[in-house]
Amino acid sequence: MPAIEVGRICVKLYGREAGRKCVIVDIIDENFVLITGPKQLTGVRRRRANIDHIEVLDKKLDIPKGASDEQVLEAITSAGLVDFMRERVKPAPAI
Repeated sequence: MPAIEVGRICVKLYGREAGRKCVIVDIIDENFVLITGPKQLTGVRRRRANIDHIEVLDKKLDIPKGASDEQVLEAITSAGLVDFMRERVKPAPAI
C-alpha cells in the first residue's frame, strides 16, 4: 500500500461521497487526514477524513502541505488527471 502523504490521490470508501476520488492536503494525526476533491471537480468537499475510510492510490500530486482547492485543481490539470479524478469508483462492499 502506498504511504499516506500530502498530495496522494485516494478514494473515499464510506459516506455520501463513497467511490469519489480526492487528494490528501494535510495530515492531522495518525488517524485523520484533511482531504479535498476539489468539490467543483469530484464533488468531495474539503474535510477531515479517517484514514480507515479512504483507499490510497499509487498516483501523487506535487502540492504543498495545506494547499488551497485552486492549487490542487491546478496540479490536477497540469498532471493531466482531470478525467481520471472525475471517474467514480464502485467501492468494495463493507464486511
